[in-house]
Amino acid sequence: MADSLEFSVVVPVHNESGNVGQLVAEIAKALDGRAYEMVFVDDCSSDDTRAKLIALKTQYPMLRILSHRNNAGQSRAIRTGIQGARAPIIGTLDGDGQNDPADLPDLYRQMTRADAPHGLKMVMGRRASRKDTAWKRFGSRFANRIRKRLLRDDCDDSGCGIKVMDRAAYLQLPYFDHMHRYMPALMRADGHEVEFRDVNHRPRGTGKSNYTNFGRLADALSDLRGVMWLIRRRRNPGGADEV
Repeated sequence: MADSLEFSVVVPVHNESGNVGQLVAEIAKALDGRAYEMVFVDDCSSDDTRAKLIALKTQYPMLRILSHRNNAGQSRAIRTGIQGARAPIIGTLDGDGQNDPADLPDLYRQMTRADAPHGLKMVMGRRASRKDTAWKRFGSRFANRIRKRLLRDDCDDSGCGIKVMDRAAYLQLPYFDHMHRYMPALMRADGHEVEFRDVNHRPRGTGKSNYTNFGRLADALSDLRGVMWLIRRRRNPGGADEV
């Protein structure tokens, strides 16, 4: 069965008990008729997120649940899910319900189209109309301008959680905490093509965000220096041929 899967959707969740039921149902509706799986990674939630997901498995046999023993953050949860995924193409969504699963088919088609440019390994969502607070939008715009100028990755919205990518290409990227915010830059540093597509954005379902503007800024200043160093030190062989 794993060999026949074409698409794995990975969703990191932490204390999202009130959102996982609707999100699972929406993914199933969006991908009905496709050979897919959804992999939810519970990042050591302290509420009943895990129990809610387990209860959903009877109704949704394509649902798989991976559970961290310790809280490790969003980037680690995404990596755990992709490592455990069985399809060659991966889609990711945030677990708060703000990403719309209905956008996944369009992202998948753009990624896998016959006339895609050689080396296309990621199609990333770009939130056309964000449904966040003005303060949160300001913080994101500020951080995105700095990151885009320094990394030259052409990415206007690095915080958008919905994207589709080649699993093998992702697994070749260097892992570090918060790497999910630098995926276009890391992909391009490895010689891959990245495209962007406008997607829907919705108000958060229930619960509260695990991030603050000040927390993001403090991490971003450190992360940017590290990513710039990684990009400078990477050397791309352009592929390898057996002779």
